[in-house]
Amino acid sequence: MTEDILVNVSPFEVRVALVQQGAVQEFHLERAASRGLVGNICLGRVARVLPGMQSAFIDIGLDRAAFLHVADLWQSRGAGPTPPIEKLLYESQPLLVQVIKDPIGTKGARLSTQISIAGRLLVYLPQDPHIGVSQRIGNEAERTALRERIQRLMPEEEQGGVIIRTMAEDAPDEQLSADIDYLRKRWRQILEASKSQTAPALLYQELSLTQRVLRDIAGEHTTGIIVDAQQALEELQAFAGTYMPSVLGKLRRHAGDRPLFDLHRVEEELERALARRVDLKSGGYLIIDQTEAMTTIDVNTGGFVGGRNFDDTVFRTNLEAAHAIARQLRVRNLGGIVIIDFIDMTSAEHRDAVQAELRRALERDRTRTTVNGFTSLGLVEVTRKRTRESLAHVLCEPCATCAGKGEIRTARTVAYGIMREIQREARQFNPREFRILAAQSVIDLFLEEESQHLAALGDAIGKPISLQVENLYSQEQYDIVLI
Repeated sequence: MTEDILVNVSPFEVRVALVQQGAVQEFHLERAASRGLVGNICLGRVARVLPGMQSAFIDIGLDRAAFLHVADLWQSRGAGPTPPIEKLLYESQPLLVQVIKDPIGTKGARLSTQISIAGRLLVYLPQDPHIGVSQRIGNEAERTALRERIQRLMPEEEQGGVIIRTMAEDAPDEQLSADIDYLRKRWRQILEASKSQTAPALLYQELSLTQRVLRDIAGEHTTGIIVDAQQALEELQAFAGTYMPSVLGKLRRHAGDRPLFDLHRVEEELERALARRVDLKSGGYLIIDQTEAMTTIDVNTGGFVGGRNFDDTVFRTNLEAAHAIARQLRVRNLGGIVIIDFIDMTSAEHRDAVQAELRRALERDRTRTTVNGFTSLGLVEVTRKRTRESLAHVLCEPCATCAGKGEIRTARTVAYGIMREIQREARQFNPREFRILAAQSVIDLFLEEESQHLAALGDAIGKPISLQVENLYSQEQYDIVLI
């Protein structure tokens, strides 16, 4: 399936959309103020060792210390039992680390001491002599042949290894050798910098978003890489000319006065990607709720009644939903645990077909995913590797009114709470008057439906109660002033 890569560049952020047949399949964002850290190699300093958690906090120069688990310590890997972390690390120890997960929410960055440097065709593992092959290269004969080719091309003195990426499958030996030389040179530069720098220090920064797009996304199925800024286009052309000449001819400048993302309706798709409800073409719809622990997706038939019978309607809706869910996971960059509540199906054959369709749809995902079968409750569990914030977490923040709950207390509930608080304060204080400061909706309720209850409260405590509208207050906010 052919695809276009759209690159929208502005001084404050870069946005990239992968479009197939007019539909956005992936969206990537990098802001100048908060560039991602995954792939960066740092010289860190051990801030704390936590034997009880078998982990350590490492200072790499961020606001929050980064997290390193004993399982991510390369020194701990071996044939025997893993030594406890307190035997491997001590406070103030300098340590060469790589970021494997960006800070997410209240969690700091996740680190590993196993270094890997990604190139166009290979991922270099300077500490590990293993030669691995991308899981997307499924033919075992091809996998074996690739390993033998790389083994032959590696310098005799090399003690590290590589992971062969999908794009290396048809690459000539010259390109593979050039990638090996480039990656080994980068590693030598990192080692030299680590000897001269004082921790914490950044030794190697991952490529910019646009460069990573050329390296990781652009391929034989890409028909065009359209950039809307001349300077960015020239930088990409220079980068492609050096490292990936095959995509150089696909780079071109966006022509026309209409903004690139407007022309391809990417802005509309981004609006929909932030909505809770996703409508399906058949009339059904998805409800997507993202929480701290997991994401839940509920499938509903909605107005779809097009099948021969109810079972057929449910089956067709679930099949369409499987494709829509796979795309939403990519566009929204939803990671972690995803629980899908398909519409109940009585037929085991239908359930198997829907699960198989979901697996096929997820095969296009560049991020590793796993799909478990239907549970006894009819739910499907999907796990998707999470390395960065979801689209909603990047573009949005919790509502100041509901604090992220999605609901607020009714005006009547707030009014009753105010009256109970006045009763409590009347027992402790003896003011001349109680004045209620609240939102318009709450004050209106006191003046109308709850006026008798408010008057009865004033008589019971023997004090007058006055009302004042505060236009800047949300419905749940109020103050009781003792005068």
